[in-house]
Amino acid sequence: MPFQKVTPEKLSHSVVRQIELLILRGILRPGERLPAERELADKLGVSRPSLREAVSELQERGLLSAKAGAGIFVADVLGSAFAPALTSLFASHDEAVFDYIAFRRDMEGLAAERAATYASDTDLKVINAVFEKMEAAHPKRNPTDEARLDADFHQAIIEASHNVVMLHMMRSMYDLLREGVFYNRSVMFKLRTTREVLLEQHRAINDALQARDPVAARAAVEAHLSYVERSLEDHGKAQKNEEIAKQRFEHEQGRE
Repeated sequence: MPFQKVTPEKLSHSVVRQIELLILRGILRPGERLPAERELADKLGVSRPSLREAVSELQERGLLSAKAGAGIFVADVLGSAFAPALTSLFASHDEAVFDYIAFRRDMEGLAAERAATYASDTDLKVINAVFEKMEAAHPKRNPTDEARLDADFHQAIIEASHNVVMLHMMRSMYDLLREGVFYNRSVMFKLRTTREVLLEQHRAINDALQARDPVAARAAVEAHLSYVERSLEDHGKAQKNEEIAKQRFEHEQGRE
């Protein structure tokens, strides 16, 4: 007969599975500190020895890491997405910027389509809350804050798509973007016309998502990233033209 005796699962295994799922679903993020041992054991309803056993197993598997005197943290599992040598290549070649934008356009268009279809009401509230923060930040004209909220908005859409592979892949991409590997997002917010257009583009994305219109959501994301692509191309051309103009100016001064 194919039947086997049912054995009760060890508490530590249940703890392992719960923490695994929280990491997999992106709820626990790389670098995030877990609660203190006593507090976490109480939250999970297990003994401290069972918790220690689970944490030890997760450390061995590279999902958690301990820092002396600081506690237990979610390991930086996203850091291995791109080797340092490849990251340096990305940063030193302009074509990587535009390949990156094309990749985002494809992935985030799909994510927006999925979010409009599969997002929970709470997911949509999160997206709308981030957009409202973008509106509030707009009059303050702080490029750093605006760039951070821009990333938070797009990441909220990825999370609302409920695809864990896409979630972790795109988080690793956003981390490189935050570090300025592909381009400095603050550049996008320094021109008045660009700032106004960007806010309206994000409004269009949010409106389509709140209406649960997958076609309009995908189109709005693709239009937004195509605009980003054109803006960066124009910025690059303007920088080159300015360099040439400076050379001409210096040359003319030297002829006097």
